[in-house]
This record gives sequence, C-alpha cells and structure tokens, in this order.
Amino acid sequence: MAGIEGLAADGLRVWLAEQGRSGSLAVFSLSALLSDPAFELPEDAPRLRVPQMGLLSTVSEEQRTHAFAVERHVREVECGYPAPNWVGPVKCEYDPASTTLAEREQAKADELAGQGWTAVSRATVRRWRRRYRDDGVWGLVPKRRGSTLLSRADPKVVAALRELLVLEAPRSRSRGWKTRMRRETGWKLEAEHGSGVVEVPPQSTFNKLLNTLEAEMGLAGTVGRRRARAARPAPPFKPTVVLRPGELVMLDSSPLDVLVAFDDGVTGRLEITKAVDVATRSVWAVLRPSGSKLTDVAVLLAQMMTPMVMRPGWPASLSMAASVIPYKRLVSVDERLKDAAARPVIVPETIVVDQGKVFISPATRAACESLGISVQPVPPANGPAKGHVERQFGSFNSQFCQYLPGYTGSNVSERGSKVSQERLWTVAELRELLEEFLVLWHHRPHAGLRHPLMPRRALTPNQMWAALLPVVGYMPVPLGSDDYVELLPVQWRTITDAGIRFDYRTYDHACLHTDKVQDPGVRSAEGLWEVHYNPYDPVRIWVRLSDGFVEVPWIHATSVSLPFTHHVWEHICKVTERTESRAKHEEQLVWALDDLLKRAARKKKLNRSEQRAVAKSRASGADIVPVAAGEPNVLDTPTLSFGLAAVYEAVDRDDESVPDEEDDLLVAAEDLAEAADGSSILDDNAQEEELWLP
Repeated sequence: MAGIEGLAADGLRVWLAEQGRSGSLAVFSLSALLSDPAFELPEDAPRLRVPQMGLLSTVSEEQRTHAFAVERHVREVECGYPAPNWVGPVKCEYDPASTTLAEREQAKADELAGQGWTAVSRATVRRWRRRYRDDGVWGLVPKRRGSTLLSRADPKVVAALRELLVLEAPRSRSRGWKTRMRRETGWKLEAEHGSGVVEVPPQSTFNKLLNTLEAEMGLAGTVGRRRARAARPAPPFKPTVVLRPGELVMLDSSPLDVLVAFDDGVTGRLEITKAVDVATRSVWAVLRPSGSKLTDVAVLLAQMMTPMVMRPGWPASLSMAASVIPYKRLVSVDERLKDAAARPVIVPETIVVDQGKVFISPATRAACESLGISVQPVPPANGPAKGHVERQFGSFNSQFCQYLPGYTGSNVSERGSKVSQERLWTVAELRELLEEFLVLWHHRPHAGLRHPLMPRRALTPNQMWAALLPVVGYMPVPLGSDDYVELLPVQWRTITDAGIRFDYRTYDHACLHTDKVQDPGVRSAEGLWEVHYNPYDPVRIWVRLSDGFVEVPWIHATSVSLPFTHHVWEHICKVTERTESRAKHEEQLVWALDDLLKRAARKKKLNRSEQRAVAKSRASGADIVPVAAGEPNVLDTPTLSFGLAAVYEAVDRDDESVPDEEDDLLVAAEDLAEAADGSSILDDNAQEEELWLP
C-alpha cells in the first residue's frame, strides 16, 4: 500500500487516492479491499480476529475464560478499547494518541501484577500480542510444549538411523528385527566417528526412537503396507473418467486363493488372468496353471470381443434374451447373440497393464496393434494405477473363492490346518463354475455404476452396457482363424533345409521350401521369419508367408500318442541329457515324452515332478485320458496326433515320390482313424501288439 493514502470511509466503501497532487481516485468496497491478497495492515496496527470456537471447544471452560480475558487486555494495549462495542472513555495510560506501544505494554504488565497475576511482564504482554496476531484467541490458550524424543536423542544417532531407513525403504527384503537395526546403527557410527565415540541408546530407547522415525518417514507397518504407501501416487486423487465401453480396460494376473485337484492326488493353485472394463465394470477371466502365457491374454481379448454361448444347465434368466440388454436390436446386427449369455461384448480401445513380462512383451504389443488396441503400462510396483482390477480381486475372493472348498485365504495366517484334505474341485469343475459366476456378476448391482438420470440407484454391468449402447453403438467383430493366430505369442526363427528349429523341436512342411519363402517383403531385416506358437498345443506352429499364415506341423507329431502342453515338454527337456547330435537328441526327447504320456494314461506310478507336470498339462487343456480295463489298448500303437492332419493333407497318396515307409505310416494312420470311428481293425490283438511294439 506504499504511495496510497485514504481519503474517506463510510463503513461500506473506501476512497483511496495516490499520494501527490495529481493522484487518481479509486473507490473500493470494504469487503473487496480486505479480501484482496495484496492488502496488508501496518505491522503494529490492531487486528480483530474471530474466535475459533471449534478449537476452543476442545479445552476446558477455565482455559477458554482465561483466553478471552487475555484477549481483552491485548486489545486494550493495541487500540485502547477492551472490546469492539466498548462504550466509555479510554484510559489515559492506554490512549494511543498520547502513549507509545511500549508504554502501554508496561502499563498493562503493572496493572495485571497489581491484580494478582503472576509471572506477567512486558515481555509476556508482547508474546500475547504476537500469538493473538498469528492465531487469534486460540493462540492465547496455554499449551504444554514439552521436548520430543527426537529432540532429546543424540543428533548423530538420529542422522545415522535416518540414513539406514532411507536405504532400507526401497529394498525388497524382509524387515528384520529391531536388534539388527541397532547393530547396523552402531557399525555405521563406528565407521563415521570412531569406536566408542558415539554411544548407541539402550534397546528399549532405540526401539522407541526407531518407531518415531518410521512413523515420521511413513515406513511404519508391515512390508506390504509400506510397499503400498510407496506405490501410492501423490494426492489429490481424481477418479478415472470413462464415457464408453472399452475405452479403458485393465488387465492383471494373480494366484487363485483356492486349492484344486489336478490329477493323481496332486493339488495346487491356479492363476487367474482378469480383464475389467472401467465403464461397465464387466469382468472376463481365464484360469491356467501358475505362470501366465501370452496365449492367456489372447484368449482373454477374444472373450471380450465375442459372445459367450449359454451352457447346458444354466437358468434361462442368464440368457441375453431375458436381460435388460436390447436383445432384438443386437441380434439383427449380430446373429451370434441369438444363443448368447447376458454378458457385454466390447472391443477394447486401451488396455492398462503392469510391468509383467507377458503383458509388456513385443508379442503383446504387436497383437494389440493388429487389433487397434493401445497398450498403456503403469509404473513398476504401482498397483493403485490400475486400482479397478486390483479391487476386483478382493471382490472375487469375498464373493466366490471363500465359499469353495480348499480356500487358502489371502495369506498363510488365515489358512486352515486341513485345507488340502477337503474334497477339492477339479480344474474342469472350477472353470465351469467360474464361467457361470462371471455371468451372474453382470447381473449384480455395482456401487460405482451410476446413471446421470438415476444417480441414487446402483446399476448392474449389463444395465450400464445397455444404457451406453445407444450412445456408442455396437459393431460385431468376427474373429477368423488368422485373427486368433495373430493373438498368439510370436518369435523369429530361421528357415533351413531341415525346417524350423523351435524349443528343441523341428517343424517342417512343403510350403517352407517353395518360392513363397523367397519373398523379401515377408522376411525380417535379419533374415528371420515370423513364427506364432501356442504353448498349450506344441505340435504345430504358424509361419507368415506372402499369402498369410501357414500351419507347419512338428515332424515327430505322429510319434506321440497323446496331447501334451509346454509343461510336460519342459519337464522332459530338463530330465533328458543330450548325448548325441541334435536330431538324435530330439528323438530321445520324443521317446521320453511318449513314454511319460503312456505311463500317465495307464495310471502307472510317476515321481513327484512327473505328476506335477502331467497335472498342469491336463489343467491347461491337454486331455490325457486313462485307459479303462477291457478296452482296446491303442496306447501301444503310434496314434494319429492332432498335428498329423496337416501332413496328411499335404501328401498325395498317388505320388510315386512318396517313400514306402511314409506310405505305410499313412495307411496305419487311416486305419487308426477308422478304429476311432467305431470299426475295429484288430482281428488278432496279440498279433497287432507284436507288430507295433518295439
């Protein structure tokens, strides 16, 4: 307010003019002037403060009475009037026109001392004025200001302990006991100041000091809570706003808190991979043995974009025709919805994933790019960034998992002592129950779903999808075979005269040795070829050529009697030692694989690692069916693998260039196929066994 002088005021308005003869005149309302941040009173000018009754209500009546009494004395020192509505003459010793502020402070100290107030001096009155200016009446309430534990402790000990806590905070290790922290603090003090120079406090005092510092630095609590606080973004927090289905979809994987029965008495836990649409809170999930693969992400995306068919035994109320979804209008656009369950069908625009290898792999990005999906990774160890799917895991446990036998709880401390002895569900049973539960989920009201016209009513995911459909519309996405192949994991491999070598397996086909493989537009810059594979179906791969994908079978597919997955193959590769050439080593792996599958199907004794590998393979979808007593034992013959169809179609039976041995193999394959249809080719079972057994 330098250079400004007031001319007049009438209680509501103030006239101000700039100093000097040619100063301009300005008129302000009193409220606008006082609320302006640039307006300041002179340093010694009295200021009227409104009492903080909320704070004053927390102290006793005696303390409030004392504070208001001190306020009257402070006002009298500053302006001469004990109260704003004071009527009467001003005391001469407190008249600002004839006395200085120092004289008024001393006069007030003498007056209070004469009235019996103890320990009141001019300095005391000055402190009252400063506290009243800063905090109003609340500043005049006597407060206990004792010393803290940190102020009493040795600053060198506090500094050393604080440095150790800063180093411990980001480390992914167990917290340890407080005795370890005390020893490490002592070692650090000795290294910095010398032996015996700085004494470490006793254990009890050190524990209190450690607790105080951890609370101050936000490191108190369990390791999980500290990790959650560290990952939490800086406030203020704002809700994620989405306006259409598929605009933002969050993906994550987590172990299922339920024990399942794999096979042969093997029990274990599955891993669930989920997708949550933020706009409708719709949920899709895939159950697999531990260790998610990119195939699970592909299956999940395919589930979201295609309708779910009603299962036998499900109530009619779960069908889309019986729901609030505009069924007739959708069926006219997409006939696949005719027998579909009441579950939203959306096309993701952006998926939010964590730093898991399967989610941020180049194959995932390539597959999502081919479908027009944007991938948005969150920072490492930042669960709140995808809080919708993280919270859904808790809802899944509370509404589904805890009602199942074999529920393990969220941690070991909540687990029962005989959980593994309960009658556990099989993987197939649990998958079937999960699919039904996910359809039921879309009929359940969700507190986070509100319609602008009905803000007090919580909507179901189906209701929210039905409400948003007229705005965003619906377009069917028919996924062809090439689309599913695009979603599979991809690797780059060379094509040699022997075919493609992939994971200790050789794949070959006539298409790899034609002019198509010479097209430079398909080949990568390093001379490698794009190969897609399915870890749950290793007997074939898909190679991208100039005219699209071509299925290439495994050359030893006919030597394996039963389906298998990567779980069994990885086990065979670990236990089979390579002693000869690459081709011989692959044959050894095939023999060991076929032997393991046959022993598993015959219910012969397997060791623990073999049991777990076979159980995971069956849980992933490979159907290793045991042989029933009295039935023809086709396990003793080289059966037609589900990868041989491509080989059979590629070979011309009338071609004279086909070797006799390969022709005999095809004849045997045809005969076995006829046997599978019901016609018997085993005229003499013993004679056939002698013919085929090694």
